Amino acid sequence: MKNYIKIIALGSALSLGSCSDLLDTEPRQSLTPDTALADVDGYESVLAAAYGGARGFGSYGQTLMIAPEIMADNLRIIANTGRYIGQEINADRQHINLWGNYGAINQTNIVINGIDVIEGDATRKNRIKGEAFFLRSLYYFDLAKVYGYEPGKEVSGWNNSVVIRTTPTLGFSDADFKARSSNREVYDLIESDLNTAIGLLPVAAKGTAGIYRVTKGAAEALLARVYLYDSKFSEAAAMASQAMATFGLANDGTGLASPADYVSSFSTYPNPESLFEVEIRSVDWSTVDGVNNSMCTLTSNVFSSAQFIVTASDELLDAYETGDVRRDTWVATTRSGAAGTVYRSAKWLGTKGDFLENLPIIRAAELYLIRAEARFRTDAAGARSDLNALRSKRGLAAVDAGLVGDALFAQILKERRLEFAVEGHRWFDLKRNGLTISKAGNIEAVPYSDYRLLAPLPQDQLILNELLVDNPGYN
Repeated sequence: MKNYIKIIALGSALSLGSCSDLLDTEPRQSLTPDTALADVDGYESVLAAAYGGARGFGSYGQTLMIAPEIMADNLRIIANTGRYIGQEINADRQHINLWGNYGAINQTNIVINGIDVIEGDATRKNRIKGEAFFLRSLYYFDLAKVYGYEPGKEVSGWNNSVVIRTTPTLGFSDADFKARSSNREVYDLIESDLNTAIGLLPVAAKGTAGIYRVTKGAAEALLARVYLYDSKFSEAAAMASQAMATFGLANDGTGLASPADYVSSFSTYPNPESLFEVEIRSVDWSTVDGVNNSMCTLTSNVFSSAQFIVTASDELLDAYETGDVRRDTWVATTRSGAAGTVYRSAKWLGTKGDFLENLPIIRAAELYLIRAEARFRTDAAGARSDLNALRSKRGLAAVDAGLVGDALFAQILKERRLEFAVEGHRWFDLKRNGLTISKAGNIEAVPYSDYRLLAPLPQDQLILNELLVDNPGYN
């Protein structure tokens, strides 16, 4: 029975997911675990499945791009299809559910815990293992952002985060119940995994097909982001600089898209600024995935059958300065049932055909904004320099030379808001800084102390595992 369960679990893992050249790996779903994981190809198949978790519609394929924008103040609903209605008003228990990440985490654990003992080329094995460490850290980081406070930002001392699992579960006999770990423990694991990945991964140039798989520079960039969330500001600035050097990004913004190319970059695959981009191909979708669930269908009406349910909030549109090319990522249009002019996103146009597009997960612009935010407390001039490097590539003049303190911090958050609109950063940028969640229109803001900052744990998990304790306010 145990082996039968393992075959089912492993077969499912090996038949899921794809990533560029990983697509060419031979399917092995009919093999036993001992056979399927007897060589490097078998582990690469499991890795392909782990990559597939990121493009899922419950992850970066939709939820992690749209929910953090509409739960804050960047998007508003213009068509009631039943989706994101509760998130727009921050209704009780209407949050983000990422518990499904544990499936992909288990796949990374299979790779990390097994690949060293098989024969094979050491360089290839190291790369596969490094990618698995990166993906595990990414999935844990997203879980930690949704279900817990960042270290040092706890409310009433609540520091519970998520369950840590670092060994693979291949069948019922391998499963066990665990309590939630602290946010400090989870962040320590994430940072350790990324540091390990950096030492194992190869380098690839930004905006090339090489970034469809995780690289050293992508791991450095994600670690810089994690350090920022963890309030390790000197480490965040240093790691952002390291990632910039790896990708050949200059302090003056050289390497970023020009103002003339900014909008079109989102219809170029890979995006010229991408440091890590999830490639989606037509074989990865069913015939209805695009029209039902893609970012393109929900945020624009470039295809006649699109759902087009969200648009930019008035507050977001008002935040753009004259001449900011990022404003051009919003195109005026109309929608039946929506009063007046609404705006479709030009970032998600399904340019690969029939709603199909890639998912830029980490872009070069973020490194400048990470470093600016990390610097501003001790190096206002350096923070302004990073802002100006980005602004020069977005058609804008330099910020005021005297900009310091709270005003400088507000400008940094504003640049992040405008740069990453509809890319899933807004809610988390406010939350990780201990700020009230601002809202669009007449919807009430959500104070940082409000229980709705954290997602509830899935009810089925609470019933199944008596060691789990739900977040405050949901009991």
